[in-house]
Amino acid sequence: MRISKTYYILLLFCLIGFLSFGQNREVKRADEKAVFTIRGSVSEKGTHKPYKNVEILVNGGKYVTTSFDGTFDIQAKIGDELIVKHPDFETIYYTIKSNERINIEVVDAQQSISRSSRNKSDFKRFNQMIDSADAYLKKDAERSIKFIGDALNVNVTAAQSAEAQELLGDIYVFWKQFDLAISAYRISLQNTETASAKLKLAKAYLNNENFETSIATYKEIDENTLSNYEKTVWYEGIGDAYLKSKKFDDAIKAYEDGLTVAKKHLIAPKITDLNSRIAQVYSEQGQTSKAKGYFTNSLNLAKQENKKRAVEEQVKVAEFNSENAEYESEIVLRKQALEGIKDIETDSIISNESPITSQKQNYKIGNAYLLSNDLTNAIPYLEKSMEEAGERGDLDVKLDATRKLSEVNARLGNTEKTIAYNEEYKDVVDELYARKRQEISQAARFSRNIAEQQNRITSLESDRALSKSTYELTQERNKSQQLIIYSLIGGLILLLITGFLMFKYIKQQRLANNLLALKSLRSQMNPHFIFNALNSVNTFIATNDERTANKYLSDFSQLMRAVLENSEEDFIPLKKEIELLNLYTKLEHFRFQDKFDYTIDVDDAVDVEEFQIPPMLLQPYIENAVWHGLRYKRDKGHLNITIQPKSKDEITITISDDGIGRSRSKALKTDHQKKQNSKGMNNIKKRVAILNEMYKDKVDVTINDFQDMEDAGTKVVVTLKKD
Repeated sequence: MRISKTYYILLLFCLIGFLSFGQNREVKRADEKAVFTIRGSVSEKGTHKPYKNVEILVNGGKYVTTSFDGTFDIQAKIGDELIVKHPDFETIYYTIKSNERINIEVVDAQQSISRSSRNKSDFKRFNQMIDSADAYLKKDAERSIKFIGDALNVNVTAAQSAEAQELLGDIYVFWKQFDLAISAYRISLQNTETASAKLKLAKAYLNNENFETSIATYKEIDENTLSNYEKTVWYEGIGDAYLKSKKFDDAIKAYEDGLTVAKKHLIAPKITDLNSRIAQVYSEQGQTSKAKGYFTNSLNLAKQENKKRAVEEQVKVAEFNSENAEYESEIVLRKQALEGIKDIETDSIISNESPITSQKQNYKIGNAYLLSNDLTNAIPYLEKSMEEAGERGDLDVKLDATRKLSEVNARLGNTEKTIAYNEEYKDVVDELYARKRQEISQAARFSRNIAEQQNRITSLESDRALSKSTYELTQERNKSQQLIIYSLIGGLILLLITGFLMFKYIKQQRLANNLLALKSLRSQMNPHFIFNALNSVNTFIATNDERTANKYLSDFSQLMRAVLENSEEDFIPLKKEIELLNLYTKLEHFRFQDKFDYTIDVDDAVDVEEFQIPPMLLQPYIENAVWHGLRYKRDKGHLNITIQPKSKDEITITISDDGIGRSRSKALKTDHQKKQNSKGMNNIKKRVAILNEMYKDKVDVTINDFQDMEDAGTKVVVTLKKD
């Protein structure tokens, strides 16, 4: 009996110890997931002089800068990586191990470089930097590009420079900076020609929508220099370029030739891809039965590869079925895809950008049921999609799912749920808008940092070419007098070529910077415009004017579709811009019908197809006229948009209103409104300045008071030159 009691006591202690150990592990896990306020400082080693305005970033996301005394506070958790950046020293990377205070001591950048140079050979350092750049390619673009710069900051050969530039192109492709990728691949080929760099250059042109240039680049590649796998890549790439150019027969022939090579040499992944590509061409041509046959092949082949490839093909074929209104088949495929996604997610994480996320597939299934008028089955899938999207932070899908749920419940007569989902929809819109603003800010900072790193690499490449020519010139001096003379002449020519190349590189970089600046300015204009429009929708919903809100949303969606289609273009046909103006002015008039009427007059002598104009150039002036002039007018005003010829190759676009005028409008504005308006006008001035620099004074804008009356009004005259 005593033994039994002792046994039970020992067992009890063991259980207590086990539970305590388990609780400690849970506490440790909770600590690792908890977000702490990390406090720290940055100072110079030895002197302890504080560094101010140092950027402290967490995994490339949240960031703060140090104050005048070098201190900082930032939210982070255990395992996060701090990135410490400042122009005066090399970037420092630190992994958070606990919520302790961090004291970062830095040394001079030149000292760090000289120590490294003394301790390691150039060849070993180059390989280390290239390996590091490759490791961070998909994680941190800035860090990866910095490693490329470090690799080129040693005595490298032409082959090494080509390798580094090719990897730099790969980085830019992954981060969708295709224009910069093209420049990197071209520099790589200038150093050493390789088949892989040529294929990547052609693909980069395709991704940058330079379809004809892509086709020409593919055709310049000698097939005899390619391996069997590279040949299938070549056929697939040129087929993609033909497809984008709507040359369907050429695309099918290229894919079929590639399929022949893939089958002959048993390249299974490409057999699947090329079957899928051929099906896409037939689908675009409307040859549904042929497309189905090839999609059936690709589905069966994908199942033999791996789970992820099978799911990707199921989703692609499901999209094809959706386009052809075969909703039952679509639903079956998407449900199969959901099962596959569960298996994939046990081993890896699928990003929200991927088309094979479970929230997107649940939404698509719900939408297919909705299109089939099966509202009962649609609801649970849409609810599941909204729930998953909320958990994973996929606000785009959550927004669509919430809108569809509101629509379904409205059709079923569930008024309370409809109102609840409408409220949820508004909350998601606000949250999505806040995130988009943050993404725009991060994108601008990302573009700026990328441009800085690219400038450094361009300078290093130029220095390398110059150093090489100087070395060759020095070697020639040891030869005979006649050879010395020839070498001096050769060196001079080489210096001229180097100067030309430097000029060419600088010009390319300047163009790249201008393009990045234009993208940034366009991205800053769109959120303000979208926010005003969504405020209008919010007003209609708040007043329970559902029909008006729906009509406004319908027109707004048309306008947004047109804006997004033109968002990547520097210039669009004047005809398209007039259509945009019609839509936008219609929306503004819809909201302020009692404040103004408007007319849009296009002179018959103006050929709207021949003239090109920057997209959304005129919209801010119309917005100013309505919001800051006509809206405050006591009587009903008038907005007049007139397009007239000025000369054979010039037209004038006049936007005039009889509102309260600039002086009275300025007096009515709050400080915040003045700041926002000033920022908007400055953005337009910057766009016009950059475009005029790139396209030789194509656009001119003047703003004047319209008339000498109480309601002075404003007249904006835009002069546009033909190409």
